Amino acid sequence: MSKEIVVVPHTHWDREWYEPFQRFRLRLVALMDEVLDTMEREPAYHFTLDGQLACVDDYLEVRPENRDRLAALVESGRLAVGPWQILLDEFLCSGENIIRNLELGMARADKLGGAMPVGYLPDMFGHTAQMPQILRKAGLLHACVYRGVPSSVTTDAFAWVAPDGTALRTQYLPAGGYGNGAHLFSDTEGLKERAESFVTTMRGWHGPEGPLLAMYGTDHSAPVRGLPDMVAAIDARMDTLSGYIGAYSGDVEGLPEVHGELRSHARANILPGVISIRAHVKQAMSRAERMVERYAEPLAALWGEEWPGRFLDMAWWRLVDASGHDSVTGCGVDDTAQQVAARIAEAEHLGQAVRDMVTARLARSVPSDAALVVNPTPAARQGVVVVDVAGSDPLIDPAGRPVPTQPLEYASTLLLDETMDPATALTFVHGTELYGQQITAWSVEDGTLTFKVARETSELVDMDELRRSIDGVTRVRIEAEPRRTVAALVGVPPLGHTSVRPAPRDQVYGPPSVPEDHSLREHHPACWLSSDSAPLPVRGDEEVLDNGLLRVLIARDGTLTLVGEDGTTVTGAGRIVDRGDVGDTYNYAPPLADQEVVEAEMVTIEPVTSGPLIAAVDVRRVYNWPASAEISAGSPEIPAITRSSRVEEIVVNTRVELRAGEPFVRLRVEFDNRCEDHRVRLHIPLPQTATESHAEGQFAVVTRGLTSEGGCGEEPLPTFPASSWVAAGGVAALLEHVTEYEVIDGGTELALTLLRSVGYLSRNRNVLRPEPAGPQLPTPAAQSRGLRTVELALMPYGGSWEEVVPAAESFRHDLLVVPGQGEPFLPLPEAGAGISVTGHGVTMTSLRERDGWHELRVVALTPNPTEAVISGDLVAARHADLRGRPGDPVEITEGEMRLPLDAWEIATIQFRKL
Repeated sequence: MSKEIVVVPHTHWDREWYEPFQRFRLRLVALMDEVLDTMEREPAYHFTLDGQLACVDDYLEVRPENRDRLAALVESGRLAVGPWQILLDEFLCSGENIIRNLELGMARADKLGGAMPVGYLPDMFGHTAQMPQILRKAGLLHACVYRGVPSSVTTDAFAWVAPDGTALRTQYLPAGGYGNGAHLFSDTEGLKERAESFVTTMRGWHGPEGPLLAMYGTDHSAPVRGLPDMVAAIDARMDTLSGYIGAYSGDVEGLPEVHGELRSHARANILPGVISIRAHVKQAMSRAERMVERYAEPLAALWGEEWPGRFLDMAWWRLVDASGHDSVTGCGVDDTAQQVAARIAEAEHLGQAVRDMVTARLARSVPSDAALVVNPTPAARQGVVVVDVAGSDPLIDPAGRPVPTQPLEYASTLLLDETMDPATALTFVHGTELYGQQITAWSVEDGTLTFKVARETSELVDMDELRRSIDGVTRVRIEAEPRRTVAALVGVPPLGHTSVRPAPRDQVYGPPSVPEDHSLREHHPACWLSSDSAPLPVRGDEEVLDNGLLRVLIARDGTLTLVGEDGTTVTGAGRIVDRGDVGDTYNYAPPLADQEVVEAEMVTIEPVTSGPLIAAVDVRRVYNWPASAEISAGSPEIPAITRSSRVEEIVVNTRVELRAGEPFVRLRVEFDNRCEDHRVRLHIPLPQTATESHAEGQFAVVTRGLTSEGGCGEEPLPTFPASSWVAAGGVAALLEHVTEYEVIDGGTELALTLLRSVGYLSRNRNVLRPEPAGPQLPTPAAQSRGLRTVELALMPYGGSWEEVVPAAESFRHDLLVVPGQGEPFLPLPEAGAGISVTGHGVTMTSLRERDGWHELRVVALTPNPTEAVISGDLVAARHADLRGRPGDPVEITEGEMRLPLDAWEIATIQFRKL
């Protein structure tokens, strides 16, 4: 056969899955010991370590003494490691997480002798559209994939084209995926016949010339002793995956092209149900990523002192580790999911710690009776924040101008009034702290000891005098300063900060109040906002919310009619639909006899607040949902599973909130899930019949049809992931986390999955999947019982989906409010600007410090060329690749740079500021 076959021994290592991480690691250590021993004993042996450095790091933490042995094999080219830190799920983490994963893996591999120069993606449940651009900008010329490849691919190599036009030579693994050669050496008998059969099969994919790739390995497989001799017996040669693919130049000329994401079911299962299972893990992942990417790193880079690199590195290690394709997916056992959730929580806590350290530094210049407001987005912004302040005086900004406000809640001023031994009352006092506040004064009159307390004070209280004055006291009162929670409309510079504080009315420049029956701009002509930019007020009651940009009508059944400024109308939005789900963590499956619950047993609507900055109502709907699935009469081989006749009364509360100046309505849906084996969706009828949807995720906006390509047996349900928003037919849903959606009923309705509740890792019999996706193990925690809360927003639009991009940025990145920590006599500090990043469709995805430079990453979320304008006292700038390696300089004029961007281009810029 003249070495027609190139055998690539390897293992596919699931770091955690049907067993938790540490149990799998015990097996990994044994496997790696065998890899080292076998390769040192048999010099012809080559091995590919699954494209992820996690295997190496997890091993060396237990066997640090073997580092040099392992590095020697890597340097020799016989052991291929990297380029990833971990084999991720590409749709369940942010685009920035993908880049940091690659960055970590390649940096770690370089220390061992170099990363495999192939974007190896063997088992991901589909692939994101921008992966070719990401790999190319990290210096990789090849990809290698298995799942998600469409039926149009009929060769084992194709040109995978990203939205920006980057084309990457991509090795497809047909006829068995990453185990297509696993059967070749099952025993020594029949080797030649199996090899001939393999060649016949693979020639149909590869063509008549050139060597054929035989991936010899499978999940958690160890090297086979004597394999080099068996390879020689069939006149094949052994190599690593990079050795095979590296023989190609990376030239894509003449190869068939595949554009965008790979999510076809044609040739392999893509297991789409992982998008919606254990939704709380997806929520936590998105929250932690935003905390690190958009709050901690940018604030530390622009407003911190010493760069907290180690803290942020630890956060990123945890986020990357959690992104594994059997981790954040939720398709492992409950112990695995619990550990992943803890890892994500640690990442968020690390990000919070850095954020709070930086904001505390800024807050020390803000008086203690004031509040610091920070903008995490790179454009000047006005938004509504909620502030807790003392007294009843109006709020002012640093220039002394009035800040529009709306009272929301008043704190109780009488904290205690009881007959009490004063000695007992004194045990409540710790220094000058009492009931969580500071004692500002005390008095004794007619046998009553009265304490005055406040959140902050500069008063010195004589506690010794107090103790000498309590004889005869029989009653104790604690009176707090008046405090209120108010909504405030605040303007903040890009990636910058400002502050607000109460001030006596005679010190306020401008009118003293905001009448609720007129526009904010009419009554605040002297506000920091120009009269043209001040928003109209929002008004609301139990039937209508209106802010001039969006009108929301609440029907008696609890659904909403949304009317946009251009007249685009959505009718009946927010319907809750509950159906059965007897699938597993990988795939939804309806019961044989399903029961759909749509109608509520009772609906109540209660106004919460009526404006002028926030108007909100609570919609309370009571449903009777079937309690679980049950097995009914059927054949022993295929039992019939239906929904139970027993029901649980479930209350679904929806807070409907409209804010001044926002073209979308915010929803918070909350319910206590006491049922099992079901799927809960939020339905939004579309203003126009849709033939496609648009969804943002991982540096791109992907356009999808209403169907999904099938072929391998798995039911091709057209359920898709959206990271920050999805739009179809004139309405967009702005999302806080990766959410499963489907355009249903012939393009007339959008359905968002709020919860999918199942009890098995994989069912051996799933009516929508032909074979098991894993072992049939119980996962009771995947039923996701307990309180579930989902926050999102709905936005009608009459033009292009491009209108949605800036709205989603604001929705996902709230202004941050921090209590002042300075002395109360301090003036408000001047507002401070960080850097500004503007341009049509231009979105910032990262800003950090790196090697003495600020490093900024932006993406052009637009199908047309655009320009990013970056300003903020810049003095030097240069391009960089995704590994941070510097490139050509960028021209700066008067502290500003203009960066031309191609459609969908990801650009990394390093700069220095004054």
